[in-house]
Amino acid sequence: MTENSPPTNIIKPTKETYDRLQYLYDYLNRHLFDGELPGCLLTLQRRKRTYGFFSRNRFTRQDGERTDEIALNPAHFKGRSSEEVLATLAHEMVHQWQHHYGKSGRGSYHNRQWAEKMKSIGLQPTDTGEEGGKETGERVFHSIIPGGLFDKAATRLSSKGLEVHWVELPQHAKPSRKLRDSEGDEEITRSGERLKYVCTFSQCGQSLRGCSGQLPLCQGNHQKGTQHEPALMEPEPSSPA
Repeated sequence: MTENSPPTNIIKPTKETYDRLQYLYDYLNRHLFDGELPGCLLTLQRRKRTYGFFSRNRFTRQDGERTDEIALNPAHFKGRSSEEVLATLAHEMVHQWQHHYGKSGRGSYHNRQWAEKMKSIGLQPTDTGEEGGKETGERVFHSIIPGGLFDKAATRLSSKGLEVHWVELPQHAKPSRKLRDSEGDEEITRSGERLKYVCTFSQCGQSLRGCSGQLPLCQGNHQKGTQHEPALMEPEPSSPA
């Protein structure tokens, strides 16, 4: 390699990640939505208490062209299967379909039209994350219907590789005093400090004690009879002095 030659071992995680997301979006658009969706800007966004979200007309180009956004939360890529991450993408694509071809519910409400479209592509809506839950409401999860359109599409995709190549690693606290990052989102505590973690699912109430830097997942509060899709547990905010 000469002095001015580019390194041969450069990795391109941005291209690998977003090329794969675009490929998965296009594949689901063809096989679940008959190619009706107009495309969107796919992003990775860390947002508490969510696996992903849809925002209509979120971006614009200099020529005035506008597009929707579908965001996936990379904090949950490592703890979930490739099929589950793909199902989250399909879930948000149903919101996009409804924005363009139906009538969305107010705010974050998942209405009956959305629920019926979900079932038509092979995803069963449920507000508990389990069979038998309500199909509509403010906060609705889903399960994969065996043998449904999504299940068949995911099976075909599995031979080509479903996974997003780069996944986020858990962040372990190192500083000796409490800090906040530049965006004001994450609090870093002393390494090894014992914290009370609480479930981010609003109706659960499950809690546990653990060391700082952990990323525990809650699957329900059996004492209260509350079951839900695996949800991240976060440190309980400390009381003001």
